[in-house]
Amino acid sequence: MRNWTLLRPPALGAALLFFSFSTQAPAGDLTVEAFRTLQEELQPSPDDAWRTIPWKIALLDARRAAAEEEKPIFIWAMDGHPLGCT
Repeated sequence: MRNWTLLRPPALGAALLFFSFSTQAPAGDLTVEAFRTLQEELQPSPDDAWRTIPWKIALLDARRAAAEEEKPIFIWAMDGHPLGCT
């Protein structure tokens, strides 16, 4: 008998959502050439505006830089599981 307690509601919901929208061709039909073309198309452009922003990972570094340049700090924070966005 399988242990269904491992399939918690978020994981089960994500799996059901994935399988309900999978109307594409099976993964076996994806050739290496098609994958490389798709991968190249999905890469962000080096000229994108967000790449020119001097992002800081550490809050203290951002605070120090903001104080030196007399600029505000923009914080993007998320709490919870990335698939659930709780």
